[in-house]
Amino acid sequence: MKVLIGTKNPGKIEGATEAFKNYFDDFIIDGIPVSSDVSEEPVNNEIYEGARNRVNNLMQYALENGIDAEYFLGVESGITNLLGKWVIINIAVIKDKNGYESWGTSPAFPVPDKYVEEIISTDLGKVMDKIFEQNDLRSGKGGINFVTSGVISRIDLTRDAFIMALTQHTNEVWNDKELQNKKGL
Repeated sequence: MKVLIGTKNPGKIEGATEAFKNYFDDFIIDGIPVSSDVSEEPVNNEIYEGARNRVNNLMQYALENGIDAEYFLGVESGITNLLGKWVIINIAVIKDKNGYESWGTSPAFPVPDKYVEEIISTDLGKVMDKIFEQNDLRSGKGGINFVTSGVISRIDLTRDAFIMALTQHTNEVWNDKELQNKKGL
């Protein structure tokens, strides 16, 4: 089974691979970089929009380039205060080849107030690199690996977001396929 993900980020690809291994035996995930069409550091609803845009842009790319796939994946990390406090969260979106869409989130981790404005005006990766005196944390285990003293990585957060999104593709009673078909979505 062919699966496409809208990124070349090795950590995101590994997280998606770990999620899919729970449900599928024979699959290949290919990373293709596509735009999220949102801010460099997505804020609030832009997080979901960015992940969804990656999926839609990936589907368009596949169509234009004659690439067949069963699933199309997008994941976006961003900062949100929709729960009353600032946190970083990942949102994963999955569409199957028939257009059925689901989404899921990772666990969220709190952001100290002193970093919120800098994260929003640049991006989390740059701030984490500066704080932890690293270079390109976002491509590997992520800043969360430093924040949690090695207990949780970006790969784990990505995996968990995709597992949550897969619940509607792997469990027939826990999806909205019929509803989406009726609405023509």
